[in-house]
Amino acid sequence: MKLEDLVRRRILILDGAMGTMIQRYNLTEADFRGERFKEIPGLLKGNNDLLCLTRPDIVSDIHHKYLAAGADIIETNSFNATRISQADYHVEHCVRDINLAAARLARQAADACSTAEKPRFVAGSVGPTNKTCSMSPDVNNPAHRALTFDDLADAYREQMTALLEGGVDALLIETIFDTLNAKAAFYACLLYTSDA
Repeated sequence: MKLEDLVRRRILILDGAMGTMIQRYNLTEADFRGERFKEIPGLLKGNNDLLCLTRPDIVSDIHHKYLAAGADIIETNSFNATRISQADYHVEHCVRDINLAAARLARQAADACSTAEKPRFVAGSVGPTNKTCSMSPDVNNPAHRALTFDDLADAYREQMTALLEGGVDALLIETIFDTLNAKAAFYACLLYTSDA
């Protein structure tokens, strides 16, 4: 059964927060780095999206816990997986890999727990980024912007493309505090669907 069909029949339960669940594992810098990111400068601890590549076992375990608790829809671990946010950690070149892995991990968990009576679905999590289109980061220059609308839309489009290729059933644009950023995310979604 398709998600759009089921949502017309009953209320569907969405999983809970990924970040607070990750905190319960008391991970170290080494967990976030793994072998792949040993040479990346700066701290990577706290870059939860990177765990899709370095500790997929933990991300998968969290998905399974939410599914066992009765969630109909689980979100990918990709809340900050845009090149805009990942640039702070010097891993913006890995955005496609992170989103593909996030989608595939969630898809595998959802498929493993799906039954004919209770199908499970995956929502691709698209978050706010760490920059805003509407406000200047410089109080002395109110006209300055850290990024353009088009750059943000391109970053969202890159993320959404990988999430959809990875097998998500829907995109979840969430927790975006800047309405212009949210507009860029919706615009990116429209761009993707017009190309598909």
